[in-house]
This record gives sequence, C-alpha cells and structure tokens, in this order.
Amino acid sequence: MTGEHEDTAVELRVLGPLEARRAQGPLPLPGPRHRAVLARLILARGRTVPVDLLVEDLWEHPREGSVAAVRTFVSALRRRLEPDRAPRRPARLLVTAPPGYALRTGPEDVDAWRFEAALTRAGTHLDTGEPGPALAELDRALALWRGPAYAEFTAYPWAHQEADRLEGLRLLAVEQRARALLDLGRAEEAAADLHPHTADHPLRENAWHLLALALYRCGRQGEALHALRRARRTLADELGVDPGPDLRRLEADILDHAPRLAPP
Repeated sequence: MTGEHEDTAVELRVLGPLEARRAQGPLPLPGPRHRAVLARLILARGRTVPVDLLVEDLWEHPREGSVAAVRTFVSALRRRLEPDRAPRRPARLLVTAPPGYALRTGPEDVDAWRFEAALTRAGTHLDTGEPGPALAELDRALALWRGPAYAEFTAYPWAHQEADRLEGLRLLAVEQRARALLDLGRAEEAAADLHPHTADHPLRENAWHLLALALYRCGRQGEALHALRRARRTLADELGVDPGPDLRRLEADILDHAPRLAPP
C-alpha cells in the first residue's frame, strides 16, 4: 500500500454515530438523507444497490423527484468522501454501478466488518485452546464500539435489522471474552464483567452459565447457586420456560463439586 493511498483511504464507522475518516481526521458528512444513503450502501457490503431500491429504502412514500434527489445525495457524498478528486475524474469509492451505486471498500475499511472478522478469529482461537490470542482479538473487536450500531437510522427497517444483528454479535463477544478470561484462570475478572452483563441481558442463558462458573471458580459456591436460581426465576417470569440442559447440568455439577468445573 502506498503512502498516498494510505492518506486518501477512507475508514467508515457504523458502530456508533456514522463517521467517515481519513488519516488526517474526520470528513464532514452532509444531512440526514445523505448519511442514510451512505449507511445503506455500507450495509450492502460492496454490492450494487439499485436506485429504485434506495428510493424505497429512504422514503416510506416516494414522491416525484426522489430518484433525482438520490443522485444529488450521491454527488454531494462523493465530494465529501473524496475532496481531492480532480474535476471529471471518476469516483474511486462511491461508484456508479448500473442500475445504481456501490461502495468500493476493502475488508479493513468498515469497523463493523473488522469487528466481525475479529470475532470469528477469536472463536477459532477459543475452540483450539488458545485463550490468550482470543482475548486479544476480542479486546480489539469490542474497542471498535462507540455506541449502538446504526443508531441514527433505526427508523429504517433495513438499518434496524442490521443493528439488532450486530448487537447480538457484540453480546456474544462480551461472553466469549469472559470465556477466554476463565480459560486463562482469571475468574474474578470474568465475574466482575458478567455481573452487569447478566443484569442488562437477563434472558441470555450463556451469560448466566459463565457467571455461575466464574463465581464457583472464585470459591463462591453459594453465590454461583444464587445466580442460577435468579436465572431460573427470570426465565420463568419473562418467558415461561425452564433453564436449558446446560444450566441444569451446571447446577448439578456445582452441588457435586464436579472435577470438570476446575479451571484448565
């Protein structure tokens, strides 16, 4: 990669308020509809989004002139994203790709994509017994979050669905990080992280499982059993269901001081 390309490369951020940045700093983006066009193109992951679909996704009741408005938004975005582009020189990032537009971004250019790649690598490390590299990947992944994903666009169904998906992955990353800490013998740290996590997301059985295991490995058997009772009560009150087999087995193992609960 040349120094010139590094200076002109644009990083796009959606894990929090929408941002576009170059090495020199943030790029000022236009108004809400312009930003929604950019967010919709980011979500497409390099695929072409037809103009007609952009119109449908931006207006609940499209009006005459909506297609022209989208073209105006794209033109303004190009000026902001590539401020050094010479007149009449083709855009490099936000390109025309009949019947619509696409973003030509690399896998490292969007924070959400980097987050998902790091989460995948962390899962592989955990599955192969490498909690140290997994923890490093998860710390980098979670540090990318500056707030709710696509937060300013959740009135749009396409953004709301993607935001929910990414939030689910963020919660998984928090739990995988606790698992890595447990595998590293750092149960106190894992328990400290999991207490607020289970309070904020009390229907996640995996979070309760990890919390109870962390407490048990800290020598706090009573608190571990109390956590499992809270999980059982919450699931019954909120969903009308009993805990799954993993939580039931963990409770029995804690009562029996099963050897398999010892840290690796």
